Amino acid sequence: MKKSLIGLAYLGMLAVGARAGQTRSWVETDFSDFDKGIIKNLSLRSDGRLTLAPRFEELYDSPSAYLWALARDSKGNLYTGGGPGAKLYRISPGGEKKTLTEFQAIEIHAIAIDKNDRVYAATAPDGKVYRVSNDAKAEVFYDPKTKYIWALAFDAKGDLFVATGDPGEIHRVTPDGKGSIFFKSGETHVRSMVLDGRGNLIAGTEPNGLVMKISPSSEGFVLYEMGKREITSVAVAQDGSVYAGGVGAKQQASQAAPAPPPLPAPSAQPAAGNAPHLPATPPASMSSGGGGVSISGGSELYRIHPDGYPEKIWSHAHDVIYSIGFDAAGKPLIGTGNKGYIYRVDSDALYTALVNSAPTQVTALLAGENGKLYAVTGNVGKVYEIGPGLEPEGTIESDVFDAGMFSRWGRLSFKGSAPAGRIAIETRSGNLDRPQENWSKWSDAITTEEGARVTSPATRFIQWKATLTADSSNKSGRSPQLDSVELAYLPRNVAPRVSEIEITPFNYKFPTPVFPLTAPLTLNLAPLGNAASHTTAATALDNTSTPALQYSKGAIGARWVASDDNGDSLIYTVEIRGAAETEWKLLKDKVKEKYISWDSTAFPDGEYRLRVTACDLPGNTKEDALTGRLESEVFVIDNTPPRITGLAGSRNGTRIELRWHVADARSVITKAEYSADGGDWTVVDPVTKLSDSRELDYALALPNMASGEHTIAVRVQDEFENQSAEKVVVR
Repeated sequence: MKKSLIGLAYLGMLAVGARAGQTRSWVETDFSDFDKGIIKNLSLRSDGRLTLAPRFEELYDSPSAYLWALARDSKGNLYTGGGPGAKLYRISPGGEKKTLTEFQAIEIHAIAIDKNDRVYAATAPDGKVYRVSNDAKAEVFYDPKTKYIWALAFDAKGDLFVATGDPGEIHRVTPDGKGSIFFKSGETHVRSMVLDGRGNLIAGTEPNGLVMKISPSSEGFVLYEMGKREITSVAVAQDGSVYAGGVGAKQQASQAAPAPPPLPAPSAQPAAGNAPHLPATPPASMSSGGGGVSISGGSELYRIHPDGYPEKIWSHAHDVIYSIGFDAAGKPLIGTGNKGYIYRVDSDALYTALVNSAPTQVTALLAGENGKLYAVTGNVGKVYEIGPGLEPEGTIESDVFDAGMFSRWGRLSFKGSAPAGRIAIETRSGNLDRPQENWSKWSDAITTEEGARVTSPATRFIQWKATLTADSSNKSGRSPQLDSVELAYLPRNVAPRVSEIEITPFNYKFPTPVFPLTAPLTLNLAPLGNAASHTTAATALDNTSTPALQYSKGAIGARWVASDDNGDSLIYTVEIRGAAETEWKLLKDKVKEKYISWDSTAFPDGEYRLRVTACDLPGNTKEDALTGRLESEVFVIDNTPPRITGLAGSRNGTRIELRWHVADARSVITKAEYSADGGDWTVVDPVTKLSDSRELDYALALPNMASGEHTIAVRVQDEFENQSAEKVVVR
């Protein structure tokens, strides 16, 4: 509801039309608005609601650049590992951190724990499963003879299932370490795997993005083929629903897959003769090379219902899904990169960016006791504990708002609630597009929804910071929530500009504007699904289009370019004066269009100038209205036709010869024609062949003219289409 009310108010202001003298509003209310800010210890829901985030505590900053796997034994010990360096770490319930062992490999990609709390770690790219005893001694438990091992899972009987890559197979290993191929997927990699409540394996593959179910008797069935290349994670909910995260665009059949980035060399080289060989085709999402993974196509999360129906419930154009888990209420959680977000899927229509870690990838999620959640990250290998309580305080610094010009800041108000806490919003302002020391200090906090007038100084740029604080006595776990922030502002009025004046062709005029008696009120809505800019600041539009000119003898006109940085409506005053005169004479006042036409025959021939004055009075009070003006270049009004003199004709046998002279006081002679005995008019060139002067001579010879009397008419025209004609009779 909060978005509907704000939206109506916002659209209402737009319908009226912004102007310099009208208060404008900067409103932030959408996910995309808040996501541009700097968020600390707050969760952001997809409909734009901010709340305190679950408590997010760093447990361990490991020496590894990437941690890919996470497991927990019955005593509460956490085990994690990654690379480069293939080290296995243990974190005790009391917080003791220990490196248990380091394998002769590059990375650890999977960890599992049996019913005796023995730890199993799978390495890459040598593709071996190691068993680590309680005294930290490691031995090879199983070698599937493949390059990668992506996932490990124990069934109720104690058999270990091993998901491999290159080729994509699943092996079953008995407790004594004897194993064999259980299922061949036909894919390059079985990238993810989990057991459901009925002993079935749920597996995700690469490169065709298959979500498969493999029965205890090794019968495979494709639950769904996703539109993504790689199924990075699968999970099974309590009701039997399968959640699958897919990433990356599939390659066209005609295109070769690009070479993936290589895995980095380990920081400590293995002994000579035991150095692992880098594989040729690791999935792109598991690259450990540098500052984040670039995968085209984004990510999708599907829920495959118990009856087999697949439903897409979340997608992102850029974030990469690495892991799927569940919170204490059974809601799906998604660990992503490259911004380190953990998302919670609240419903088919809503999701929440729950927490954000400084590293770039949340690579594994694991549920703990009493509502706790554990996460490990990549591109700084850390272990985090999440929840179950909330952070006591969280903040968001908004993005910097550009009012477009120097502005006075008004009332700041917000929508939200704090049943067990407090919401406080401060502001600061400056004349640079980035906050620096030479911005103003943060203002006093505004703590009530109705708000208060901002005390930050008038500037061009402004920013707000909201702090959500939980009541220390709040035992219900309720959080303050912030839905929107609105700031009123008033730009300083700026004078309009007339930047160009053009005199239109002579003898043409603009049509008379036709205005309806009552202009209908209209409102254009943005397409649904497109984020609108919640700012009522107007943009100064420079519409230079004009209607088509119509022929009208003696008419002349002008058009001009005018703009106003405030976006104000403008009216124009048009004046004229002779080039040698000093006083301007009003031609037309209160012109709403950016063009004008008038009858030039009411003015003596001569040189003139036009002056156009733009005024923003329609959008401002008389006291605040400003003007801007521009004078045109000199132009000529000429309604006098050229004069024909010396027209004479003579006969020489059957040939008639004519001569005449043409002169115009102001304009170049552009055309001359003759007509013999009422015949068609025919063009005549001047003696010089060039029609480029105000005075020209013409000579015409008409051959094969029969004896008798002939009437020859001549007609001339200047550049303003003024014409004159004379005739001569030749016998």
